[in-house]
Amino acid sequence: MKKDMIFAEETQAVGDFNFGEKTAAVFEDMLDRSIPLYRELQRMLGEIAAEFAVGGTNVYDLGCSNGITLETLSSAIASGGKRVRLVGVDYSPAMLDQAALRFSGQERTDKPELVLADLNEGCKIENASVVVLNLTLQFVRPLFRDHLIRSIFDGLNENGCLILVEKVLGNDSLLNRQFIKFYYDMKRRNDYSDTEIAMKREALENVLIPYRIDENFELLKRNGFGSVDIFYKWYNFAGLLGVKSAV
Repeated sequence: MKKDMIFAEETQAVGDFNFGEKTAAVFEDMLDRSIPLYRELQRMLGEIAAEFAVGGTNVYDLGCSNGITLETLSSAIASGGKRVRLVGVDYSPAMLDQAALRFSGQERTDKPELVLADLNEGCKIENASVVVLNLTLQFVRPLFRDHLIRSIFDGLNENGCLILVEKVLGNDSLLNRQFIKFYYDMKRRNDYSDTEIAMKREALENVLIPYRIDENFELLKRNGFGSVDIFYKWYNFAGLLGVKSAV
């Protein structure tokens, strides 16, 4: 696994963050060092998905990147004896290449279908029991988020779920600043330099647009999800579970 050194050079120009070949090559190291409790979060995603997945339905990972969550979903659901169709969607060809490589050596019939698409332009969801947006919605422009969440709701079967994990803003500005400080302290513990932290923050400024937890909560509610609750929280990161309740 290659180490994330994308912003290690102090003299390099900082452009908007992207998920091209350089990021794809070091993405897993970036996740381990940048996302709090990431391996436990992956376990939770699999656990929840296995509970809500229904045999013969579709399970989607929107913004599937290099396929790490798809692999988690596949293993967890299969261990419960359920057979589903896995679909991974991402706008980055480099990430989809990495996802295809992840599953290439496996002799199994449940390899995911990988789809190249921009979620800002919508996504067709059908016969779904589980949809995952793992640190993805924050990269969708706010103008298009309601449309995407509504299309997910419409494509879910009764009692299907949406698993949403996001970087979030705090409701209180003082505490929000403190939570961000704790986050950067975590990155320093994971061997990111102050230069790397500052440059990545600048690169993400116009690309990653977080909501508050209550804004994400309301986003799910107003687009049809009857049951919504928080299942994961670490300072300025949160996971919400929304269920399409029976009418």
